[in-house]
Amino acid sequence: MPEPPHIPGADELRRLLAEIAEAHMPFGMYGPTRFPPHGCPLMDLPAEYLDWFRLRGFPRSRLGALMQQTLQIKDAGLDSLFEPFRAAAGGRRQFPRK
Repeated sequence: MPEPPHIPGADELRRLLAEIAEAHMPFGMYGPTRFPPHGCPLMDLPAEYLDWFRLRGFPRSRLGALMQQTLQIKDAGLDSLFEPFRAAAGGRRQFPRK
């Protein structure tokens, strides 16, 4: 029988959200080349972009784990959990219209 999913406690969730809020996309179309100086914050990546990684595989690193957790938060409709971090950073990252 599969192991049940881990449900983080309040302190663990707070630390995870802070870590996601501080992490930036270091490569690709949301990396530093197009979003200087550090790349787009993970919390502001479009869910569609993160979903692309879900289909093709997340990086096998802490970054990949944070990207996966970011997508889970967004998919659950809990993107508002990032609002205090966005407010502290000056607001949500805006993307140019195509």
